[in-house]
Amino acid sequence: MPETLLVLLLALGAGVAMPAGAVFARFDRLHPAWLGSEWRHFIVAFGGGALISAIALVLVPDGVAKLPPLAAGLSFAAGGVTFFLLDILLNRLQSAAGQMVAMLSDFIPEAIALGAAFAAGENTGLLLAFLIALQNLPEGFNAFEELARSGRLAQSTILSAFFAMALLGPASALAGYYWLGQYPLVMGTLLLFASGGILYLVFDDIAPQAKLKNTWMPALGAVAGFLLGLSGSMLAG
Repeated sequence: MPETLLVLLLALGAGVAMPAGAVFARFDRLHPAWLGSEWRHFIVAFGGGALISAIALVLVPDGVAKLPPLAAGLSFAAGGVTFFLLDILLNRLQSAAGQMVAMLSDFIPEAIALGAAFAAGENTGLLLAFLIALQNLPEGFNAFEELARSGRLAQSTILSAFFAMALLGPASALAGYYWLGQYPLVMGTLLLFASGGILYLVFDDIAPQAKLKNTWMPALGAVAGFLLGLSGSMLAG
């Protein structure tokens, strides 16, 4: 199989995990009793833990390796401040897209890194695609739940949008494979900018929603989500 086709298929498969998580969330909304409040909060926290693992184990290490310290710090800070301003805008618009923004902020840079890994001849591409898919499942679930609760869009419309967003994976992977992989400074800036933004959104939007009184499930979910990324990082060597 040509390498370009493999990159496309892997990125598409990782992206399809977003609508798959959304389908799971839609089923949960139709049959809320089967999952229960604790497991629902567990999934929210699991998604947050997976996002933090992406920051700590993929985005930040790869970004720092490509930039001098001052540029790395400024890129990370710029991401946090930009997403803070975006959050203010979403609140003024009364938008419920916070978790969707976090999901895409994680997915697009990682898909670019996936393409760049194949272009550089690294052996982490397959594993990275697998980890992206596993992260996108709970993130898709959380983002769909948040958008559906707002009641502004029909659930079928949200699902259609999630399927369309899955196509961002192949486009981003090709950008990394053919273009951004050749510009390490641009790649590093993008990865760290996304990291700062994701970290802001995790603690501003996802963590507060995961909180549930008198239960250990959400905190354990965050640990499990991070463990997912840690296991993948160790397997990649």
